[in-house]
Amino acid sequence: MRFGIFGSAQASSSDLPVETGQGFRDYLDFNVEAEALGFHSSFLVEHHFTGWNQVSSTLMLLMALAMRTKTLRLGSAVMVLPWHNPVLLAEQAATLDLISGGRFDFGIGKGYRHSEFRGFQIVPDEAEPRFDEAVEVMTRAFTSRERFSHRGRFWHFEDIVVEPPPAQKPHPPFWVAAGGEHSIRRAAARGFNLILDQYASAAQIAERIGIYKAERQAQGFGFDPMRVAVARQLYVANDEADRQAALKRQAAYTQRTVDVSRTPDGKPGSHVLAYADKQGDTEENALFGTTDEICAGLDALRQAGAAYVLLTIAGGVAQLRRFARDVMPAFVHAAPAAAE
Repeated sequence: MRFGIFGSAQASSSDLPVETGQGFRDYLDFNVEAEALGFHSSFLVEHHFTGWNQVSSTLMLLMALAMRTKTLRLGSAVMVLPWHNPVLLAEQAATLDLISGGRFDFGIGKGYRHSEFRGFQIVPDEAEPRFDEAVEVMTRAFTSRERFSHRGRFWHFEDIVVEPPPAQKPHPPFWVAAGGEHSIRRAAARGFNLILDQYASAAQIAERIGIYKAERQAQGFGFDPMRVAVARQLYVANDEADRQAALKRQAAYTQRTVDVSRTPDGKPGSHVLAYADKQGDTEENALFGTTDEICAGLDALRQAGAAYVLLTIAGGVAQLRRFARDVMPAFVHAAPAAAE
């Protein structure tokens, strides 16, 4: 199996205010340590208007990380395309890809937080067509060295050539988060890599990998299990009391995300909202427990066909090191089970 980091960052730290930017420096140090411990990648979120100084300039922070690492792949999870000018975003992504030596994984999405749609004054029903048009423009921008023009529903560009070209060919791989059958099949048909959410059970993960694999093969792409990443929350506990305390902290943290994501009418939505109606559902499949319990959870994912796991690690560098020392060696050389 292969392991990466799935995380956020905020400008403040536990003991220093936002003005210091210490939280961003802590994020960089954490990921430098992850690279040294053998982690394959780090995926960073993009969010806006939270009130808790969550990272909003994702590619800028990943650029800083590129300058401090050599092998760690750098992922966005995800850049929300409806918020961005696709040409400017393609230029920034290509620059990051070049500076990192071709280590950028371009996670993209449509958005799900009500507070962001409201803040940017974008109608949620426009999210999908905005996403589709942005992908079309960026793909052409990455792959064409000739000037082109684009006149679409949301964007018009005239006689442009997007510079610089990215290091990876034809472009940095696109990763998308999906959970429903339609969205998974659509991602596979378009050649996108897939991120599966951290809340689904191992049985659901197996079903979703199977859908993706079947569609990839039907489209003639073939299937590589490393093109599917499964996100999971992680905490290595000393005992049951420690585990329960950590789960309580995680539930409070997740509730903060739910609160900024829900629409005023309270309707369920995608991502975390699909699991937020029943207490405990967002923590039910978290890898919180002793090393033996975490190994059992990872083995269930491996049996489901997961070969690549992105960990949201609660507890900082000490937890990162503990997982790398006590859990990771048992899985890094294990062959993934094939999804049925």
